[in-house]
Amino acid sequence: MSVSKNNKLAIVLVTSLFFFWGFVHNLDPILIPHLRNAFSLTHLQASLVDSAVFIAYFLLAIPAGMIMKKYGYKSGILIGLTIFAIGCFLFIPAANQISYVFFLTALFVVACGLTILETAANPYVTVLGDPSKATHRLNFAQSFNGLAAFIAPILGGKFILAEQPKSDTEIAAMSEQVKLAYMQAETATVKAPYMILGLIILIVAAILFFTKLPDIKDDEGEQKAGFFHAFKHKNVKWGVIGQFFYVGAQVCVLSFMVLYATEVAGITPLNASKYASFAGLAFMLGRFVGTFFMKFIQPLTLLMIYSIICIALSFIVIYGSGTITVYALIAVAFFMSIMFPTIFAVGVEGIGADTKSASSLIIMSIVGGAILPPLLGLISDKTGNLQLGYWVPMICFVVVLLFSLANKNNLKTQSSHE
Repeated sequence: MSVSKNNKLAIVLVTSLFFFWGFVHNLDPILIPHLRNAFSLTHLQASLVDSAVFIAYFLLAIPAGMIMKKYGYKSGILIGLTIFAIGCFLFIPAANQISYVFFLTALFVVACGLTILETAANPYVTVLGDPSKATHRLNFAQSFNGLAAFIAPILGGKFILAEQPKSDTEIAAMSEQVKLAYMQAETATVKAPYMILGLIILIVAAILFFTKLPDIKDDEGEQKAGFFHAFKHKNVKWGVIGQFFYVGAQVCVLSFMVLYATEVAGITPLNASKYASFAGLAFMLGRFVGTFFMKFIQPLTLLMIYSIICIALSFIVIYGSGTITVYALIAVAFFMSIMFPTIFAVGVEGIGADTKSASSLIIMSIVGGAILPPLLGLISDKTGNLQLGYWVPMICFVVVLLFSLANKNNLKTQSSHE
C-alpha cells in the first residue's frame, strides 16, 4: 500500500511529538532529587512526583478517548499539546511561590496533556499508511522517545542540577532567611527549561493547527458503540494487561537504577548516575535496533524472544553479584525497549471503530508504573535485600511473554478463518 504525501507529512509531524513527551518524562528523574534537596523532602514525599504523573494517566485516559471519538485524532493532539504547554508554564509560579504542592500540580497538568497526546498520537501512527507496517511504524516513532530518554537527563542535569546541592545537615544549620534564599535559588533553576519547553510545544501545536492532516473518524453509527465495547476484542484485553505489567517493569528497572548500582554493586553515586545514562542509551538503541529487526522478524516473535531474554537477565539481576548485575540491568533496558510500542500496536490492531476507545484503555493501564514499583520497594524492605525486589519486573516480563504467545495464537486463528 502506497502512503500519500499527506500521510507522510502526518507521520513525520506526529513522530516529533514522541520526542517531546519522552523528553519531559525523562526530566522527572532529575526533578525528583532536585526538589527533594530544595524542600528537604523524605523519599516518600519525593516519590509523589511519579505519583502525580501516573495518576493523571489513570484519570484522563478515558476522557481523552471520548475527545478523540467526538473530534478526531488531530483535535486530540492539539488539545493535549495545549494542556502540556500550560503545565510547563505553571512551573514558573510554582518556583516563585516556592511550593512543592504547586510543583506537583504543574506536573499533574503536564501529565494530563501527555495523556491526551499519547492517547491520540499512538493509534494515529498505527492507522496512517500500510496496516501491515503499523507495529514497525509505531516502534520507529517510539524510538525518538528513546532518544529523548538519553538527551533529557544530560540537558536537565546541566541546567537544573548546575550547582552542588547542600546536604541535609547544611540546610538544617541555615537561618530561616538564608534557607528561604537557598530554596528560592534552587527552585528558580527549573523555570527557564520548562518555559522554553512550553514555548516550543506551543510552536509545534501552531504548526499542526495550520497543517492539513488526514483524520480518520468513525462512522456515525459506529460511534454509538459503548466505550468499553473495545473489550470484546481479545487483543485489547491482553493489551491492557500486557501494558500494565510492562510499564511497571520499565519504571522498576529505570527508576531504581542508581539505587541498585550503589547498594548491590557498591558503585559510588556519581558513577552510578553514569550507569543510569548507559541504561537510557541502551533503551534508545534498543528501539532503533528492534525496529530494524522487525523488517525480517514478525513483531510478536521478536517480542517473545526479547521477553525470554529479559527473564533470563532478571535471574542475574536477582542472584548475581558485583558489576555484572548492573550490566545485566542495562541489557534488560535494551531488550525491553520494544515492548511498549509493540504491545500497543498489537492491542489496537484490526479493531476498526474501537481503536480510539482501546487506545484510552491501554494508555490508562500505564498506571502499572505507579502500583508495581512500590511493591518492589516493599519486598526489598521486608527482606532487607534490594535484589529480591526484582522478582517484580521479572514476573512482569513473564506476563509480556504470555501476551506475545496469546496474540500469536490469536492471529493464527484469525488467519485460518479468513
